Formats: sequence, C-alpha cells, structure tokens
Amino acid sequence: MILQQPFLNLPTMNQQGLLVKMKVSQDEYSAIHYQLRLLDGTLKESTLIAINDYLNKEIQIQFNGNIQCVNCAKKVKKTFMNGYCYTCFQSAPETSPCVLRPELCRGHLNEGRNLEWELNNHVQPHVVYLAASDVVKVGVTRKNQIPTRWIDQGANEVIVFAETPNRYLAGVIEVALKDLFTDKTNWRKMLSNQIDDNIDLEEIKYRTEELLPSDLQDFLSEDDNIYHFNYPSLYFPEKIKSISLDKMPNIHKKLIAIKGQYLIFEDESVLNIRNHTGYDITFSAI
Repeated sequence: MILQQPFLNLPTMNQQGLLVKMKVSQDEYSAIHYQLRLLDGTLKESTLIAINDYLNKEIQIQFNGNIQCVNCAKKVKKTFMNGYCYTCFQSAPETSPCVLRPELCRGHLNEGRNLEWELNNHVQPHVVYLAASDVVKVGVTRKNQIPTRWIDQGANEVIVFAETPNRYLAGVIEVALKDLFTDKTNWRKMLSNQIDDNIDLEEIKYRTEELLPSDLQDFLSEDDNIYHFNYPSLYFPEKIKSISLDKMPNIHKKLIAIKGQYLIFEDESVLNIRNHTGYDITFSAI
C-alpha cells in the first residue's frame, strides 16, 4: 500500500475543462504520480491537477452536459473509442484497427490512414511484454511509451519479452503467445488489487522463449529486469462497482486510490477517466 500524503489545508478549487487521459509518472521508489488533465474547448490549452494530493479528501466531478471530440473539437452526443466523434473514429489514424490489434498494422508497408503518423508511431521500436497481476497478461506497446502504457493498464509487475522494429512484428509475437496468456485485463480484479505473489515473470519468460516459433526468436529481449509499480492508495476495496457521468452527472465522494486510469472511491465505486474522454466537467475539492 502506498499512501501519498495530501497537502494540509488544500484550498477549495474549481477547474473546468474536457477530461482526457490522466498524465502519469514514476519516481525512483516505483511510486506512481497522477495528474488529472483538463483541455479547453479548443483542445490547445490544458490544466493539470495533482490528483494524488486529494487522497482521503472529498472531491466533486460535475458533468456540465457537453461532450467534444478530442480530435476535431466537434460537439457530440456520444464518443467512440475514447473521445472521438464517429467521423474521426472512421478516419483518424489513432483509431485504426491495428491500435487494438497490432498484427493488422500495415505501416511497415507504407500503408495506413496517415502514413506520416504511421511512421512516427507504428514504424518505431515496439516491445512485447508480460504483465503480472492475478494472472499473466501479454501485451504490446511502443518502446518510448514505457512505462506509461503499463501504468495505464494498472500492471503490478512487468518484464519485457521481445523487442521489434515495428508494431506489426510485435503483434505477430503477441498472437503467437495468446494461447498461453490472456491479452485482456480483468479490470475488477485489477482495481481490487488481486495479485498472485507466486508468479515468477523471469521464469515464465525463459520457459516461454522455447515455445516461440523459430522465425521470431531473433526478437527475444535480453532485458530481464522486473518493473514494479506502486499505485497511490489508502487501501483497495474488495468489491468494485463502476459509475459513469452519463448516469451520475454529479459525483461527490472521498478518493481512496488511483490505479490504471481509474479513480477509486470510499464507497467502492470507480470512475474510468479514459471512458469519459471529451466530457466537459468541473473539478472541485476541499
């Protein structure tokens, strides 16, 4: 358990803007620090709130009834794939099918919705990793997104399994491992911090290397470091219930933990910030 001590006598504050994915960082003690990020309506300016400081405090998130696409700023009634209007969902490179299924990537063939974006994001070094929680999960991320991607998923421990020059090859390796490991995160178990302490990622990595097809073994990583993550918390609840701003537009609760991209409250409810990307909210705290 990591207890981030809040500043004493934090002033009442009101900050308004469009919710987007929280910014994350990690210090030398493996502790995770979160910043709630609010964009203005033009998508050009943002406000950052050190949300760790509000653990054990009452916070209020008021949905103002407005939702905007975070790609084109158009006002919409609903979003697709975390913050996009339907038109941008169909056309933006950030929402391409290979974002969710790396093995479908065509960027290395000079193909894609936006070739420049593909070259800058998908035709770049990627890693295939094994993450431990209650089970072992396999995943893919761009190398320069380490450790942000792992923190966003709420991983407790991670080891790098393979390194590739592009997203496609990382996806091929991930597919080869899906019969051995899940590629989905059980969000309820993740948020209740259910961890199998008997998982030995280094041993599992060595055992799995022998099962990888020979034509992919050149990409195996020699990095055997175990990356650890300590999330800010007073404690983690045993049961989890999800809430949304659509059904509960005025959330006023005590914050007890932050993990992945979730705020966790004293009454065991959780708010997925990423699912509310583009929602116009006012943040208040005492």
